[in-house]
Amino acid sequence: MTPTTPEWRPWLDAAIEQAEKSWNEGGIPIGAVLVDPDGTIVARGHNERVQSGDPTAHGEMSCLRSAGRRRDWDQLTLVTTLSPCPMCAGTSVLYRIPRVIIGESRTFQGAEHWLEEAGIETIHADCDRCIALMERLQREKPDLWAEDIGE
Repeated sequence: MTPTTPEWRPWLDAAIEQAEKSWNEGGIPIGAVLVDPDGTIVARGHNERVQSGDPTAHGEMSCLRSAGRRRDWDQLTLVTTLSPCPMCAGTSVLYRIPRVIIGESRTFQGAEHWLEEAGIETIHADCDRCIALMERLQREKPDLWAEDIGE
């Protein structure tokens, strides 16, 4: 890591790996990780909506589900490759996750205002890799993307 690389860059790379995993499985390329205060990734997840048939299996939800029962939500950081939709943002608010790192919000603007209104710190990475994944989905599988966001 170079001196100018943010501390969260490896976490975003791990979330991107999850997004790529979903894409390679035929799913939506969105991934997420949860990180504890020491910088350790404690959970990973990717969008499994297509693979499982579960409309709630967004990347963030899959990650939170894999984290299991916890009492330290208010100390964790959620890192996601895409601006969180209302369901995922609402879950972050519900569990009082204090910081959400967003890979990109150019291709989709989620409910970030809910995060901000709840006092959750949002960091925008504006990551080219995240943008490229979503642009590819929107170009190659527009019907799947429309289905994912409820259009």
